[in-house]
Amino acid sequence: MGRMRFCTLLVQGSRNPTAAVLANDFDRRDLLEGESTKEEFERFLKPWGLSSAQMAASLEALSFLCTTAPGAAAIQQPRQEPAPSFLIWAVTGAGKTEMIFPLLQYELAHRRKLAIATPRRDVVLELQPRLMRAFEGCRIVTLYGGGSQTWESGDITIATTHQLMRFAHAFDCVIIDEIDAFPYLNSAALEFAARKALAPGGRYVLLSATPPRALQREAAAGRLPHVTVPVRYHRQPLPVPQRLSVPPLRKILRSGVLPQALHTRLRGSLERGAQLFVFVPQIKLVDPLVQLLETFWPDKRIAGTSSKDSERSGKVTDFRGKNTDILVTTTILERGVTVPKTDVFILDADSSLFNEAALVQMAGRAGRSKDDPKGRVYLAAPEKTSSQARAVKQIQRMNSIARRRGYLLKE
Repeated sequence: MGRMRFCTLLVQGSRNPTAAVLANDFDRRDLLEGESTKEEFERFLKPWGLSSAQMAASLEALSFLCTTAPGAAAIQQPRQEPAPSFLIWAVTGAGKTEMIFPLLQYELAHRRKLAIATPRRDVVLELQPRLMRAFEGCRIVTLYGGGSQTWESGDITIATTHQLMRFAHAFDCVIIDEIDAFPYLNSAALEFAARKALAPGGRYVLLSATPPRALQREAAAGRLPHVTVPVRYHRQPLPVPQRLSVPPLRKILRSGVLPQALHTRLRGSLERGAQLFVFVPQIKLVDPLVQLLETFWPDKRIAGTSSKDSERSGKVTDFRGKNTDILVTTTILERGVTVPKTDVFILDADSSLFNEAALVQMAGRAGRSKDDPKGRVYLAAPEKTSSQARAVKQIQRMNSIARRRGYLLKE
């Protein structure tokens, strides 16, 4: 939004949400009566080719949107009351984007304004063509730093979370993706922006594979409506990380020798034809580790990248294109990068920089493809931390839920 001073003139406008809602509202009485609800939702669920787990989640979310729809709620609900929120807690690779398609179609059918907010610009750019194909004829606007549609209005607005600061009471539904990710996590300013962007009677849909612990507690206590999607589309269990007891990475780099346990697993992954994500906690460890790995596997293509690497985009593209065998990186790539046949090595997994959410996200890079659903994940460290234990427990719990609900394929 550019530099501003206290004396800068700010003009804020908003539509008349109550009048718009009442004009566009529909008779919900039939939708709230047993089978008619399911029949109404069928036409929003069928076109998208969802798996049984995805469809169950979308159905729950549609029910939430229906029962909290604007109209009477916008009049009766005091403005100071928190807006209704619904959490979709879906494991990495579960297809959260596909799950929100029925929700978008439902809201558009009832002439409501929508926003999808995500922490990262690249996700905005990735979502735009997908939504344009899915909702042909719908006006879709993308907002991000340096974008060209700053002053345009659309039926669906896809924006980085910072761009929500531009809006006041503009949207009937705001979908916030990756609520646990920087910069949205723990940002009072961005939470305020998200609240201000929502019209009276509006609702939030929150998406995350690793919700903050506070939200997990609210969901467990029944205070936050939610649905859990514990399985990926290929219906195979999530790879459970294995622990490797090895010295600290600094000590390994000083010695110039890989511990036998780590060397064996690295060699095994390469021999099975997998590409390797090797995560380290600090940028300064990336290049030395690349050099060490090159001494052991001079015939392999090995690269390193981090947030300070100006060539990061090209290196990620090379990794996706199978032009790189091993990519050493920091948590900058813990999300959003999918490679069909990947094993994950997390070195110094006992680092305080690797919390439960980060470990789950990094582990989630493995096993995403139906052609290689049983990728390997290793937590390499001298000590076992509570973050490691909680991450493993979360993954195991999701597998248990998926098995109990009959989502996993029988072996």
